[in-house]
Amino acid sequence: MRSLATLVLLVGIASACGGDEDDSAAETSASGCVAAQAPDPRDPARHEAPTSTLDPAETTRAVVVTNCGELTITLDPRASPNAASSFAQLASHGYFDDTVFHRIVPGFVIQGGDPSATGTGGPGYTTVDTPDEATAYTKGVVAMAKAPQEPPGAAGSQFFVVTGEDIGLPPQYAVIGTVTAGLDVVERIGALGGADERPTETVLIERISIESS
Repeated sequence: MRSLATLVLLVGIASACGGDEDDSAAETSASGCVAAQAPDPRDPARHEAPTSTLDPAETTRAVVVTNCGELTITLDPRASPNAASSFAQLASHGYFDDTVFHRIVPGFVIQGGDPSATGTGGPGYTTVDTPDEATAYTKGVVAMAKAPQEPPGAAGSQFFVVTGEDIGLPPQYAVIGTVTAGLDVVERIGALGGADERPTETVLIERISIESS
């Protein structure tokens, strides 16, 4: 099992990998991902926290388009109303567009949501949803990363998707949803981590769009 410190101490982004700039968009690596240039890191824009939460009677999905394929996260405002609503609002404002998964630990998690690609960026506010004691971080669960000094369930913009069957974390991280389509894409991305927990090639989040029904 990875230590708690391993999860909450976030790492920076590795340099871009892949082909030359002229042909990177057309080439596909052995991983099955389309080669992509790493976007220029940017200072995270400051946002206001949501003043309302998602309607739990509706189904809200986040469609994540990456250079490795597309995945869908069905959000869970019942488990973490504040964090799930914040994620949806940030996505609607384009906060995650043209960012990267800056941390990949095979068999553990893939982590993104930081426009600065340093592992330290955030939206300028924090939400808190104290996780239920029975919370389990199993494959496909999407939760929010936090710093060690923050309270259980604290969340900014950085999120992680669990790639291990059950990574055994304590109930410290706000669960915002589950991958309900594209788990093969999560597995593809999850294989692209080096020993330093940095991606071995650029994994670009092209955009995240929010759909409700």
